Amino acid sequence: QVQLVESGGGLVQAGGSLRLSCVASGNIVSINAMGWYRQAPGKQRELVAAIASGGSTSYVGSVKGRFTISRDNAKNTVYLQMNSLKPEDTAVYYCNRGYEPWNDWGQGTQVTVSS
Repeated sequence: QVQLVESGGGLVQAGGSLRLSCVASGNIVSINAMGWYRQAPGKQRELVAAIASGGSTSYVGSVKGRFTISRDNAKNTVYLQMNSLKPEDTAVYYCNRGYEPWNDWGQGTQVTVSS
């Protein structure tokens, strides 16, 4: 069973920054593509950033140039640095395997961006 614990969310003004962290159980971060997903009220969960096991990254268009995904294999941790935040970034953010998420999801971390 995969366990994922997200943290680092909060309330921030538009233009501000936050850094999210996701600690995973076991040695899964280094051998899997990992991703950050978000779900806004009334919307479907979407993948916003992914990092392959080889280190290449990809982003959804709406966050490209503002968000950066990274990972620390030794700490089994995935990060999402979010800069120039916009009100439309408000959502619950989750980490999971990139592109093919596991059935187990963490509790997520709430990000709220005020205008």
